This record gives sequence, structure tokens and C-alpha cells, in this order.
Amino acid sequence: MPSTYDAELVGSILGQIEDAIDTIRVRTRSIRRPHDFTATPEGREKLDSVCMLFMAIGEALKRVDRITDGAFLARHPEVDWKGAIGFRDIIAHQYFDIDPEQVHWILTHNLETLADAVKDLIELNRERGDSSASRPSDP
Repeated sequence: MPSTYDAELVGSILGQIEDAIDTIRVRTRSIRRPHDFTATPEGREKLDSVCMLFMAIGEALKRVDRITDGAFLARHPEVDWKGAIGFRDIIAHQYFDIDPEQVHWILTHNLETLADAVKDLIELNRERGDSSASRPSDP
């Protein structure tokens, strides 16, 4: 991990990701199967909003990865970071080809792993920020 990076900025971005994950959880409580995304206008709205949040998460993950020179996300190899970031690109560039089954699969198989990793990274970043704040500054 780089010896210096803006821990406050990284903490803010990770907090935004955590908030987006929480919003996805709330908005998809009633989604039990992929068809629930397409059966009603409300379901389609949920799909749209969830995709927008996944797009924001992917973009934010790119920023964290760039700011920390790729070492920060590597602490959680159980997360498919490349897939999470790549899903952002699919949503942004191929929106009309989004498959509700794929979105549902991500919700049921990947979201909690991502949430756990983000929570851990927030704590790690907080500890790192606290330790750098307690170091004496150079004269």
C-alpha cells in the first residue's frame, strides 16, 4: 500500500459506497426473483435505481483503487473487484442489454461479500488515518 494517500478522501469514498450498498438493500427488499424487476413499472424503477447505484459504486471503487495504487482493494481477494468495476462499464455503455437475472444474481451472491469488505476497508482506513494523525509532523 502506498505510504501516503489521502485517508480522509478514501474514507469519504468508502462511506459513499457503504451508503449505496445500504440503499440497494432497502430498495430491493421486495425483489425475490429476476422477474420482479420487469413485472411492474415499480420493479423497472427499482432496476433503474439499483443499476445507477452499482454504476456509482464501480466508479468509486476505481477512484479508491487509483488513490491507493491498487493495494487497498487487494486486501480482499474474495471480492471480484474487476467484476464490480466492470459492471459499471456495462451499465454505462450497454444499458439496454442489462439482464435482470444478472443483476439479481449479483444482489444474491455478491452484495454481502462486497459490503463486508467495504466495512473492513473503512475500519482499516480509519485506523491508518488515526495512526498517521498521531505521528509527529516533520519540522
